[in-house]
Amino acid sequence: MGTAEVGALIEALMQQQLSEDQVTLLQGLLASVEQPGQCLRLIEEAAGRPPCPHCGCQRSHRCGQASGLQRYRCVICRRSFNALTGTPLARLRLRDKWLHYLQCLIESTPVRPAAKRVAVAKSTSFRWRHRFVAAIFRAPRPQLSGIVEADETYHLESQKGSRHLDRPPRKRGGKASRRGISRELDCILVARDRNRQTCDFVTGRGPVSARQLMKHLKPVLAPDALLVTDAAKAYQAFAKQAGITHEAINVRAGIRSRGALHIQGVNGWHGRFNTWLRRFNGVASRYLASYTGWLRVLDAAELTAPRHWLRVAVAPD
Repeated sequence: MGTAEVGALIEALMQQQLSEDQVTLLQGLLASVEQPGQCLRLIEEAAGRPPCPHCGCQRSHRCGQASGLQRYRCVICRRSFNALTGTPLARLRLRDKWLHYLQCLIESTPVRPAAKRVAVAKSTSFRWRHRFVAAIFRAPRPQLSGIVEADETYHLESQKGSRHLDRPPRKRGGKASRRGISRELDCILVARDRNRQTCDFVTGRGPVSARQLMKHLKPVLAPDALLVTDAAKAYQAFAKQAGITHEAINVRAGIRSRGALHIQGVNGWHGRFNTWLRRFNGVASRYLASYTGWLRVLDAAELTAPRHWLRVAVAPD
């Protein structure tokens, strides 16, 4: 099709009143035409000349191409690799549809609608979701400084999708057999400073312990941070052991804040997460960390376009 024909087509479209569904269909068609080369270019630009993922050597030479990507051969171990080797995106197919699918992640589209929109199998949609979210985890966690709020939220343990349950099945999710925080609940620990930097951790079943706080929370806290939590004893023991300045808010007594000290920021994140999670109709416990990380990326509003996600996913460590 020549330039004149393209111009005539654009003029014809401008004169028509397209419905929302027709506009979406047209956008998908244009994306499928444009994106194959664009995706490969973004991968190569983000990765640069990567070090050998097998031995870490920085010296390599070009060794042909495979599936549109430059191959390299390591000078030391003599093994070949490309920009995706050693990343969660290695060996994934249909790269021409990646950017279109990443837009579905940005819009929090469930598995089946995303599969239909991108024209892939639902199993592929599910696999891509977790591979792309896992790729985002390669970026280092932020350092939390200043006033840091920390609190946990709990979700009923789920074995959704498992073929071998270690308990009787529950109908439509069900509820815990006992009241309060028990070993039937998954603990999600969230820490957030006043600069809106957020770290989240799935610590396991039951109430959080000082040992778990040392493992997860201590590495992301600046030495001079002021930790603000509720009055749970685990935080007090952790702060004393880690040498962190700590202030407790007695939420159970009805105290919501004490001057500038409160945990409303992190509790707001909990509320947004619980509301956002409902669209997926239940999440298996083994994938819970992927979903908390997914919302953390969306909530930060730093990766707002598919190309941003792709660059972070393939950038060298």
